Amino acid sequence: MANARLHPDEVLGTGWSTGLTEQLKARPDWEGRWAVIDDALACLMVDAPPPSPVVAEAWSRLRACHGQVSAKELTAATGRGRRRLQMLFREQIGLPPQSVSRILRFQRALTLGSDACRSLADRATLCGYYDQAHMNRDFRDLAGLTPAQLCLLADRSASQGKTPAEGRLANVFDD
Repeated sequence: MANARLHPDEVLGTGWSTGLTEQLKARPDWEGRWAVIDDALACLMVDAPPPSPVVAEAWSRLRACHGQVSAKELTAATGRGRRRLQMLFREQIGLPPQSVSRILRFQRALTLGSDACRSLADRATLCGYYDQAHMNRDFRDLAGLTPAQLCLLADRSASQGKTPAEGRLANVFDD
């Protein structure tokens, strides 16, 4: 289903996305929202076979470094070749390690406190992007907005007494 656009309810059952959206709206921060998503996905994996130790090791390293691990470092750490590691990730996670790294960098950029960075360029550097333009491309690809647009949305929501999720998350599954 890679690169396919399906409504989550088509795969996970009617009403799944509504329940998840309500839980996400109830969380005031990105860390809490990611925890909700992690829990929802973990529940879906109850009957799934355990991942291979190679994938578990690579996943742990990627998570610990927020996606800032090179393919060369992963292959050295796991003792598997690059293609074998990509195949195992595709089988067990659904994405290659490079895509997982991209998502983890994006997640870090979203959840990094505003006091940790003086500028978007600083945020890009702290999160493992080559430069601010690289971060902007990932934000547009993964969220449909630039980092500046997301900050503006968050500021506007905060000034109206809403969480940034309100108004945006309610329609997230309507595409």
